[in-house]
Parts: sequence; C-alpha cells; structure tokens
Amino acid sequence: MMSLTNEQRRELKNNGYTDQQIEKALLETEEDELTEGYNEQMDPTNDPRMDSQHSAFAVGQQDDLVKWQLELNDILERAEHILRGDVPEWKNGHMVWQPNPHPENNPLNVAGVQEILKLLAMYINRNTILSDYDNDEINFKVFDFGRRLNNYIFMRYDEIGMDTEQKRKSYETIVGEMVDLVHSAYKRALHGGERRSLREMIHISQNSQSFGQGVDPMGNRMAERSFLNPMRMIKGKYA
Repeated sequence: MMSLTNEQRRELKNNGYTDQQIEKALLETEEDELTEGYNEQMDPTNDPRMDSQHSAFAVGQQDDLVKWQLELNDILERAEHILRGDVPEWKNGHMVWQPNPHPENNPLNVAGVQEILKLLAMYINRNTILSDYDNDEINFKVFDFGRRLNNYIFMRYDEIGMDTEQKRKSYETIVGEMVDLVHSAYKRALHGGERRSLREMIHISQNSQSFGQGVDPMGNRMAERSFLNPMRMIKGKYA
C-alpha cells in the first residue's frame, strides 16, 4: 500500500485534509495502481510469458480485479522456473524465461521440481494470505516450511536429481529462495492485512459509484477519480 512520510502527511493536513480523507485517498490510489497493473497484465502485447518457457502455473486471462490480486500462480510460476533451472532473459523490456542451454547442470530433475512445488503450494495459496496471523505465528510457520523443505532435499538427494557435488551447491540457494517466497506470502496475512485491504478497497469502490461513472479498458463500469484527491498533489510533486 502507498505510504506517506510524516512531512507529506503534515503538508496535506496543512492544506485542510483530515486524517480520514488522507486514508481514503491512499486506498483509492492503491486501487488505481492495482487496476493499472491488472490492465497491463491483461494486455497481450505486454505479456512476456508469450515468449517464455511454458509453466504449469502460467496465469491466464482474468476478468475480475479482486480475483487477479488474489491469484498466486505467478509466484508459483516463478518458483517453478527457478527450480527447473530456467534462465531469465530480457526481450523488448520484458523478462522471459528460457530453457537452460546446459540442462545437465539443472540442480533438480522433473520429479524433484514437482515434489517441491507440491509442498510450496500448501503454503502459498489464498487461504494463507487471507488469514490473520501475528508475527510469532508467521515465524513458526515459515520456520516449519524451511525445516520440511531442508529435510526433504537432504533425505532424497539422488532421487530428486542432486546426484553430483556441483548440483548440491545449489541446495542452500534453493531452500533460501523458497523460504523467502513463503515468508512474503505469510506477511501479507499479518494481522489480517490482505483481507482488510480488499474489504476497504471494495467499500471505497462502492461508495464512489455516486460520483460519476466511467468505463475501464475491460468494458466494466468504474468510478472517475476526483482531481481533488490529495494524492495527486503528492505524486505531482514527488513522482
């Protein structure tokens, strides 16, 4: 969510905006940015996955903004590319994944990739990010995931493709990257933050219906944003 420095917040209040107006404008700006990202994601000319190495988790067309925000397949897709050893490459300003030109160096075989993805999917899902956890719960669950993943790889080196000393050098990196992904997913559920953010955005969207309507690029009705939004002043000065 967009945040303001103390100086920016003080400047807005000096211009007559209340704390409630500032918080509402922040949420409205977040919704606008989410809509912009959604429309960009849906534009086929901007989708780097068109030329990317195929993934079982590739995100398809979505017709709902909230559904798109909750879609976690893009995270699992990135994990799959990392586990398979795919190589990131930039094309026309977009990152795409290409097969490793030296597949014999891939740290995991197909079975290993699939088994780790199954474990990962148990932690990165909508149920996780829409939960309500405190820091201690998050730390325990992320630690538990890291322990399970570490034990799994350690006990099944040869079965999952880490059958050489060179490949085993990727062991620590893979565990660290997967733990970071899970930790980020759980942090979205800190004190119910993701659930609260969605509820507030939906509430603002509904309340905005009385202030004039427009049509977004997907053909859906949407509220026109007021030029009095204080975030326009902030973004105009600092963006």
